[in-house]
Amino acid sequence: MIPPIKQVAVFSVVFFVSVFFLWFADSVPDASAAGIEKVPVDQWPAFEDDGDLRRLSDAVSGSIEYYERLPDDRPVSFGSDRYTAGGLAAGLRRFMTFLETGPGADELRAFIRENGAVYTRKKDGRPVTLLFTGYFEPEIAGRLERCDTFRYPVYGRPDDLVVVRLADFSAGCDEKTLVGRLNGKEVVPYFERGEIDDGALEGRADPVAWVSDPVALFFLHVQGSGRIALEDGRHINVHYDISNGLPYKSIGRYLIDRGGVAAADMSMQAIADYIRNNPEEKKDILQHNPRYIFFKKTKHDVRGSLNVALTPERSVALDQRISPSGALLFIKSQKPVCDASGEIEKWVGFSRFAANQDAGSAIRGPGRADLFWGSGEYAQTAAGHMQHPGSLYFIAILPGE
Repeated sequence: MIPPIKQVAVFSVVFFVSVFFLWFADSVPDASAAGIEKVPVDQWPAFEDDGDLRRLSDAVSGSIEYYERLPDDRPVSFGSDRYTAGGLAAGLRRFMTFLETGPGADELRAFIRENGAVYTRKKDGRPVTLLFTGYFEPEIAGRLERCDTFRYPVYGRPDDLVVVRLADFSAGCDEKTLVGRLNGKEVVPYFERGEIDDGALEGRADPVAWVSDPVALFFLHVQGSGRIALEDGRHINVHYDISNGLPYKSIGRYLIDRGGVAAADMSMQAIADYIRNNPEEKKDILQHNPRYIFFKKTKHDVRGSLNVALTPERSVALDQRISPSGALLFIKSQKPVCDASGEIEKWVGFSRFAANQDAGSAIRGPGRADLFWGSGEYAQTAAGHMQHPGSLYFIAILPGE
């Protein structure tokens, strides 16, 4: 079992960029060619929300903040329908005002029926089932100075890392970038994880902090942000700045293929336990993933790819390339019920409103969604084990008169 956060060798994990932890690709539903389509009223879900509506207000407020940063006339697509950022912001402000009345399920349904439009992804005329995973905010014990115990660096952005925007060179490469470094007069791929672990960044990057647990640090990289707990009680918030530009490779899939962990038992916790029980394999396992994340200090808590604060159990990471960013969502999947010791007793269904506010390198295509669980032991358990099917709806609230 992973030790709780307050013990030495603290281990937890988090979000992002999300990031988002897909243990093995075979579990992803086939949702290729699925498109967003409007849902007739008689096919709407029940819109029963099992969560705290105050948290929903926080999530909605984040999406309003995002839309208000955009030009009012910026188009936002819900399938073939087009809205504007200004109109969506106005609609969500109306929804916020409505939430302040403390509505029940019937009132929620009535409000959406009178003021909204509902969409979902469909393939061959049928709603797509998504694979839901989870992420959360970790906290890792650390120090500002290196010592024998705290000797693993949480690196900031290297001085020699360069970003090439391919769109500047070819119109056919819109919004595509590559990351590398200068080697003489050439741009070459940046160092892999193994090279960095072996000291390639000496003199090239300054550590934001130092930690004692390389496994916890690896999962911080996978999740993308978290907190470093210092010995004097202070915390440093660290957030994804940039990666080394290399593709993410799942160590969960790697362990399954090697027979280290059975597919049925795969979870974040199972990976951590295996590495700790087989320390001689740790280097090979961790360096199977060449992707490396560089961090920056922030004054705020976890923020998603839209640069808004993430709301526990309400913020969702989707593929922003094919999803209406900031959109109000309604999701249905499963969550764990834990006993007094924190062990999962069973999984039960849940449904709630949420918001599309994040992205992640493993969250690609229409068949993936990643739910932000927040922080703490339950969040760690839920995020580490959640690999469940579910459904997702996009909701556009009309701005009114």
